[in-house]
Amino acid sequence: MYRNWVLNIGSIIFGLPFVIIGIDHFIDPSWYEPIVPDILGFPTFWVYASGVFEISLGAGLMFSRTRQISAYGIALMLVALYWANFNMWINDIAIGGSKFGTNWHIMRAIIQAVLIIICLTIAKYSSKLSSSSD
Repeated sequence: MYRNWVLNIGSIIFGLPFVIIGIDHFIDPSWYEPIVPDILGFPTFWVYASGVFEISLGAGLMFSRTRQISAYGIALMLVALYWANFNMWINDIAIGGSKFGTNWHIMRAIIQAVLIIICLTIAKYSSKLSSSSD
């Protein structure tokens, strides 16, 4: 019972920033466009597409029925979207008018890995809770 409550509240708290950042992709796409790798082309499209995924998967974390698949989805999304962060690092691209040093990029990569681990943990415990409630 306690674990279910912690998972529910924790998933809402964890999912909400993804929803907010996803919405921001539509409010200010030009902020995100510079880090879209050139090889993809159409940066506005990719910013909007990633915004859709962030909103839908972040919201999906907030509901027990969709939590496990959303957690796995966010983990995959974080792996895919790291390409943009890596592009920003390797090509020294400014975002929001700022360029960042190597230490910042290393910290960003560590944070990305921690977020992925949290997603996998949420998925794991969501699976255990759903199978124990059957």
